[in-house]
Amino acid sequence: MIGQDDLYFFREGTHARLYDKLGCQLQAGGGAHFAVWAPNARAVCVIGDWNDWRPGADELHARPDGSGIWEGTVPEAQRGQIYKYRIASSVGDYVVDKADPFAFYAEPAPATGSRVWSLEHHWHDQDWMAKRRAHNALDAPMSIYEMHPGSWRRQDGSFLNYRELAHQLADYVRHMGFTHVELMPVTEHPFYGSWGYQTTGYFAPTCRYGTPQDFMYFVDHLHQCGIGVILDWVPSHFPTDEHGLAYFDGTHLYEHADPRQGFHPEWSSCIFNYGRNEVRSFLVSSGLFWLDRYHIDGLRVDAVASMLYLDYARKDGEWIPNRYGGRENLEAIDFMQILNREVYRSFPDTVTIAEESTAWPNVSRPIEMGGLGFGMKWNMGWMHDDLAYMHEEPVHRRWHHGKMTFSMIYAFNENFVLPLSHDEVVYGKGSLLNKMPGDAWQKLANLRALFGYMWCHPGKKLVFMGGEFGQWREWAHEGELDWGLTHDPGHAGLQRYVAELNRVYRERPALWQIDFHSAGFEWVIADDADHSVFAFLRKARDDAPPLLVVSNMTPVPRSNYRVGVPLPGHWREVLNSDAHDYGGAGWGNMGGLDTDPVRAHGRMHSLNLTLPPLSTLILEHTRHA
Repeated sequence: MIGQDDLYFFREGTHARLYDKLGCQLQAGGGAHFAVWAPNARAVCVIGDWNDWRPGADELHARPDGSGIWEGTVPEAQRGQIYKYRIASSVGDYVVDKADPFAFYAEPAPATGSRVWSLEHHWHDQDWMAKRRAHNALDAPMSIYEMHPGSWRRQDGSFLNYRELAHQLADYVRHMGFTHVELMPVTEHPFYGSWGYQTTGYFAPTCRYGTPQDFMYFVDHLHQCGIGVILDWVPSHFPTDEHGLAYFDGTHLYEHADPRQGFHPEWSSCIFNYGRNEVRSFLVSSGLFWLDRYHIDGLRVDAVASMLYLDYARKDGEWIPNRYGGRENLEAIDFMQILNREVYRSFPDTVTIAEESTAWPNVSRPIEMGGLGFGMKWNMGWMHDDLAYMHEEPVHRRWHHGKMTFSMIYAFNENFVLPLSHDEVVYGKGSLLNKMPGDAWQKLANLRALFGYMWCHPGKKLVFMGGEFGQWREWAHEGELDWGLTHDPGHAGLQRYVAELNRVYRERPALWQIDFHSAGFEWVIADDADHSVFAFLRKARDDAPPLLVVSNMTPVPRSNYRVGVPLPGHWREVLNSDAHDYGGAGWGNMGGLDTDPVRAHGRMHSLNLTLPPLSTLILEHTRHA
């Protein structure tokens, strides 16, 4: 099963499909073949249900090629049985039972064994797969609903399984108009409270919600409903649990031995040794595995900044410089470039997205141009600045006006996603709604105005579950969202507004077709700090007329507010966040208005607008004068 080419690419650090070679592979004639990388072991055996967990009953043998791979066939092994590797290290007397790093399925926590399993599934998403390049392209609309499977909805206090979740989530996401779902990590993790970010099973969807086939059904069903699926994936660190990757064969195999390189002080977890070629092959194979076997449409790569910087979260003297004396992790850079090159070579219709929080250049630029090769990058600067601005009382916003405009200085340096993610609604930060100032009405109005500004700002969109209807409390993984709020008129209005915002967004190429080039955006008013008003144009690639977006970030309605426009004639009010139907006060422009031949903002024609309080308006040119 493991050929010479496999060994070459494994050792080179570029093997992208080790999941077909290592781990437990069921055989057509019965039994299973086991293969595990443990180069510093003196003995390895498989213990499991079929041999009553007796050490030595099914010994594996080290390959004579020096690869460090131990392998063997066990005729008695059957699908569904639980197993581990008993590894006796050549270093000291260390003996440990390890879960299979390549296992496709695990037993429920707190148990830690792997299951003998196979990944057959009859897919029904052929139409989606044939057309998904258009859904995942840089010039496509992308409005992402980030969610945690265990706490979105529950049934009588229990988790929904993948199949139940598939139908309920697809119906909701389609109704709300989101184009993609982003799942917080579903890779197997022993501690539910880690939300999946402490992964032990890099090739196994968590069994908390069902079998691998159940998860395939989940992806399949969402695809049939026209919804893309992005997986949050964590190649930056892994937990120290004894059954996992840490100290795997009695040595620091997957992680660095020196804690200044191999231990993460913030997360109390191990850091992968990206300089070890076999570890790079393991991680690249994990990334490709989800795109290959589960038809996942994209990987959101977690904590990229922690991989890029050797001194990340460390004080002086707590880190080791690279060979040039710098703080850049050169081996991690190589790994990310290898990963992205292989993803886009093998699955060019998918996308990789970096969660990268610093000013590292060219994260989403081609490797040939010195970039990391990601398709997109989270815009953490936009998120921090806009939330800080919105947190201010409106009377003080005039002094913070630049926080809302600053993002346009660098908006086209990367292919950005604008994230309002789970990270912003935990650990005492408050929910999105509670970040807004004022009484309940003003909080909802502020959030509607922010969403409108965000959906029209260049960049793809992401909002965490609950934000779309104004969850009051912080997210808690122990229960479900407060769905009862959707029966309250104000929260139901916000929910309707987000659905309508998604519809307007998807239907108008000016809002997404040129997201990553300055040709798609033009300021009209960027300097009216005294009134906290912003106005800009969004443009499509063809000759379609632009959209005008105007935000009033104070609770003062402004009549006779003149805004210059590029075209004379009638401008229709496409969306008004202050409409009664969304819980607003109902201020507006009677559905649209005609231009006046009055110069304003460097343009020959202008609109005399009424700006509702705490609002965002979207207007489009419908006919010439």
